[in-house]
Amino acid sequence: MNKPYVVCHMLTSLDGKIDGAFMAAPECAPALASYGNLREFYECQATLYGTVTMAGSYSDGLTGKLPVSEITYPKEDYIAASDVAHYIVSVDPKGALEWKSNYIEKRNRPKAHVIEVLTEAVSNDYLAYLHKFDISYIFAGKEQLNCGFLLEKLHSLFFIDRLMIAGGGFMNWSFLQNDLIDELSLVIAPVADGNTTSVSIFEKSEFLPSRMPAAFRLEEIKKLEGDSLWLRYMLKSSEEI
Repeated sequence: MNKPYVVCHMLTSLDGKIDGAFMAAPECAPALASYGNLREFYECQATLYGTVTMAGSYSDGLTGKLPVSEITYPKEDYIAASDVAHYIVSVDPKGALEWKSNYIEKRNRPKAHVIEVLTEAVSNDYLAYLHKFDISYIFAGKEQLNCGFLLEKLHSLFFIDRLMIAGGGFMNWSFLQNDLIDELSLVIAPVADGNTTSVSIFEKSEFLPSRMPAAFRLEEIKKLEGDSLWLRYMLKSSEEI
């Protein structure tokens, strides 16, 4: 498969959570800063998020009822013109996210062009909506996301060689389900809140089949400021297991 090198880069509590009250604790602040700074270490051209993460932190939430489009758009990939070399890859299978621009600009991060990842279950009205903002989109499955197909398209259509996956838990596991993550990067904050409803690093959707646990090999461990840790793991190949 011709795909980017895929690193899953996450900030986690001591009890394996990736969201919740622990993130607001003052003891978590150094880990948060390190997590952001380490993005530069990987030199990824694109960062991928799931729909929930996008709606909460990057897009303008979720759309309401869309106007009926008079134009019918074929369910084919659309690559909009872009003057930047970085991308935010937004996995949005049925087309639910609201937008005001085809670019995202975050503090201390490069300006990034939006790529919406859809399935063929998306409505024509949503395709028209994306065209309104000249947002790129690609199709990666009929009704369910095909992560391998998605990675091949990011590589072939956008020339992305290094991709960062940064949540949420269901999105992370969707790639690990098919051994498509090359490296797992964990910044561990020295806090725990015991919340039983917070999302963990990996969570399997019910519709996915069972598989053997994914095994990793420890590559590096580093103590960071504020008693936090940075762990780097490489996914073990079938020959290593």
